[in-house]
Amino acid sequence: MTAPSARITTVVCEDEPLARSHLCDMIGATPSLDLCAEAADGLTAVATIARLRPQLVFLDIRMPELDGLAVLARLPYQPCVVFTTAFDAHAVDAFELGAVDYLLKPFGQDRFDLAVTRVTRAVAAADDVPPAHERLPHVGVPATRLFVRERGRIVPIVARDIEWLEAEDDYVTLHLRGKRHLLTITLASLLERLDPRQFVRIHRSHAVNLDAVASMEPYDAGRLSVTLRDGTRLTASRSGTQALRQLGV
Repeated sequence: MTAPSARITTVVCEDEPLARSHLCDMIGATPSLDLCAEAADGLTAVATIARLRPQLVFLDIRMPELDGLAVLARLPYQPCVVFTTAFDAHAVDAFELGAVDYLLKPFGQDRFDLAVTRVTRAVAAADDVPPAHERLPHVGVPATRLFVRERGRIVPIVARDIEWLEAEDDYVTLHLRGKRHLLTITLASLLERLDPRQFVRIHRSHAVNLDAVASMEPYDAGRLSVTLRDGTRLTASRSGTQALRQLGV
């Protein structure tokens, strides 16, 4: 893993003046960060981030015009994001959207420094990821873990352990090790945050982890049948079959 070659360009999106000033002061005192701009509402945040394309965004959850989750959903690319908020109710949603960290206000210097360490590692990891050949044009740092709700708790799961993904309207069911976990995110949005070298969409409703595929065989003249190691059989669409064949199948 290589270290970032320059300071990490940073934008702060925070509607509370004192909180914004405090966060900007902490960023200004951090040698690895370069503060580029500030925004006090969601619409300004979207325009500022899209224009400057910073590597890192500190993003408040509750802001006028658009909340932080809506801001992230409207961005034309995926920066590293650290959510900042006084409320922890959106923690799972934040991590589902690929946040690097989630700072609960008020936070001190030690917690801020930990977030910066995580961001630095994420930026370095992004530098080591080969180009995706435009198959997913807005891929940022591939998520290595996701957070899900399980019996009232928030638990992490390792992305490479996911065997396949199933779309259900605006939700995605993760299938792994005989368990199912539901995420409140679309399949397209989730795939933008997973490694495109590992996860391939084979159907409007299905994507598979290539490491979980046991075999493939013709289903008909234009489609493949995909069998996973757990015995699950999925039929690839014609476009999904083409995507698999472009990978050398």
